[in-house]
Formats: sequence, C-alpha cells, structure tokens
Amino acid sequence: MNITVFDDLEKLYRKAADTFVDFSQEAIQKNNRFAVALSGGSSPKAIFKLLATEEYAGKIEWNKVFFFWVDERWVPLNDEKSNAKMTFETLLDKVPVNKNQVFPMYKDGTEPEEYAKEYEQQIRNVLGDEGIFDFILLGMGDDGHTASLFPGEAVLNEKEKWVDAYYLKPQEMFRITLTAPIINKAENILVVAFGESKKHALNEVLNGQYNPELYPLQLIEKKEGYLFFTDEKARG
Repeated sequence: MNITVFDDLEKLYRKAADTFVDFSQEAIQKNNRFAVALSGGSSPKAIFKLLATEEYAGKIEWNKVFFFWVDERWVPLNDEKSNAKMTFETLLDKVPVNKNQVFPMYKDGTEPEEYAKEYEQQIRNVLGDEGIFDFILLGMGDDGHTASLFPGEAVLNEKEKWVDAYYLKPQEMFRITLTAPIINKAENILVVAFGESKKHALNEVLNGQYNPELYPLQLIEKKEGYLFFTDEKARG
C-alpha cells in the first residue's frame, strides 16, 4: 500500500486526476478498455470536474471507458442524493463517453435486491467471471465505512455476491453496493480521505487492530495497487 499525504487539497485532487489518466492509458494499451467503479461525495466531485477540463479530457480515450459505481443510494437518477446524477453533471455529460458503457446503480420499477443481481450480471458481461476492475475510486466516512459497507451491517460478511442491496436503518433508505470480494479483485484502488473528522477512523484503519465490523475500510486488502491519498489534518 502506498500512502501519500498532501499539504493542499488542490494538489491531492490533481494527483488523483493524474492517476486516473495514467491508469486509463495503461489499461487501454493492455486491454483496449478501461473499466472503472466510481464513488460519490465531495472529493470525487472535485476530481471529476478536473477530468472534464480541457487539460485532462484530451488525455483519455473516453469511448473505451466503462463506468460503473461503487455504491448508490436507492433514489431516482434525477434525485439530488444520486451519486450518478452528480457524476453525469460534473463529468459524463461533458466528455464523449459511450452511453452504452455507463451503468448507473439504479433502475426504475425494480426492487433494489433484484437490481443488485442484475447489476452483478452487467459487471460480468463486461469483465467476465473474473470480475477485475482496472480502477476503483473509494472514499472513507468519519465512521470508517467505505462504499455502502457500514459498521455492523450484514453486508460486511458477504463472501460470494459482488453486489448487494439492503435497508440501512440509520438512514431510512435502501443502499446498493459493491462488496469487499469484488473490490479486492481490482487491479488498482485509490482511497481518498482527508480532514480532521477522518483522523480517528483513519488511524484505526491503518494502524489499529483488525476490526472491520467497526471500521469496514479494513476489509479492503492493503496490497500492491492500493493507493491512499490523505492530508496532514487526517494523518496527524
């Protein structure tokens, strides 16, 4: 695992955008496609906005990128809480992507548990039965969760499914998420977590005893290809 601590968030965002470009070029050269799973939140939003600029957009063969999501609130795609909506507004509507290669984690008229099965099949259709993403972008909540892998939830123990959906009582809504087994298959993972509020959880995830029931990000294996971008406030 490679941890980089930044003294300025703009530098962090730019390095993340550079990393996205580098991984895209490597994957396309190797496999003629770049399969990614993206996260929501303020950090990805800033990264996506950079990728949509003239400086970055011209470096990526967008028609060879396949877009999936790491997790999603079970809300319509036009809902302000939708991760997909944010990604379309900041990136996908601004660059020449192939819309047939974009797979939002929501479908009208479908129950979330059923769509979780359908979404896994969509992943298999693109990645095959090995299910290896070229790149996954993750964040970390103040409580140590990542994707929709929240402390104490049964989804943390999932060993077979690649995608799961469940009702998250504290938020009073359904969530749909990639599970640890498929996230850990990825060639490259970038976790972005910064700010004073992340300090305790980050220290536990990186240095504490293994307790993923309490700090789910620990489920993600610290191996080659695992990058962690943070700042001095969170790292302490």
